[in-house]
Amino acid sequence: MEKTQEKMIPQFGYELIRDHLIANLLGKHEQEVLYWAGKDLARKFPCSSIDEIEAFFQQAGWGELHTHKSSKHEVVFHLQNSLRSSLRSDRCFKLEAGFLAEQLELLESRMTECVEDVTSKLVIFTVKSE
Repeated sequence: MEKTQEKMIPQFGYELIRDHLIANLLGKHEQEVLYWAGKDLARKFPCSSIDEIEAFFQQAGWGELHTHKSSKHEVVFHLQNSLRSSLRSDRCFKLEAGFLAEQLELLESRMTECVEDVTSKLVIFTVKSE
């Protein structure tokens, strides 16, 4: 029986596009455009649960997303990048933030907003709803 291997994008190639090319193309509008692009991606790839959102992050190569805590109007996620031991402090994570905001908005039928805090080991996303 033949094993099927998924083609993996080399990490260096991904970083070239994500950290350098996109930043140069978008310039000072990088954060706003990536946030709204993340929301658009969430509408194109809707998830029906938090578990599916976490799986999507893994499949997209964005890292390992885990729910840290959850309450009625707030969910805190931790994102660890499994491909590197530490995260770049200058990387923009607005794409992921917009994606999370829209996914939770679709799941909860409430307006949401997501902010991120980048540390050396993980990114903390806080999604707040009305």
